[in-house]
This record gives sequence, C-alpha cells and structure tokens, in this order.
Amino acid sequence: MSDTPYFKHHVFFCMNKRDDGRNSCGDHGAETAQKHAKKRCKELNLNGAGKVRINQAGCLDRCDEGPVMVVYPEGTWYTYVDTSDIDEIIDSHLVNGKVVERLKI
Repeated sequence: MSDTPYFKHHVFFCMNKRDDGRNSCGDHGAETAQKHAKKRCKELNLNGAGKVRINQAGCLDRCDEGPVMVVYPEGTWYTYVDTSDIDEIIDSHLVNGKVVERLKI
C-alpha cells in the first residue's frame, strides 16, 4: 500500500440540515457552494487522482461556525459567505498551497 495520498486535497462541505431550528450549514448556502467548488475545480482541471476531490458530508459538528468546509490532508477548516469566498479558497489554498487566513476557523 502506498503512503502517497490518492488526492492531493480532499474537501468536504457540511450539508447538514437540522429539523430542530438550530443553525445548520445546509440552510446557509452549502449546496450552492459545494456545487460551485466542484464545477470550478473541473474547469481548472484540478479534479481527479492526485489532484482535488470535492465531496458532500453530513454533519461535521461545527454548524454554529458555518457554513463550514474542511480541506484534508491539512485539516484546515473554513467558513464562507458566497462563491467568491469559495473561489479564493480554491485559488489560494488548493492551487497555491496558501491558507486563506480570513476565512479560517
């Protein structure tokens, strides 16, 4: 078994929707953001083995700080407001390896 990760970056977007009225990522644009990230990474030819994988996730247990996403293998947690924030994370972190401090949780 190889020690080399299959993906350079694996990104999970919390898509959780709570029924009890508590804050949840799914109520704050998570689906739109995840779809945008997936599309943009494909446009930039970042998707696939050895590159970037964009995934949906169930509750990541940080919805109060959300919406949230996490980038592995670094384990960097981000919040975001809109697709321009997602673009900044893609351009800075996924392409250039520089964490976006202003969006980091």
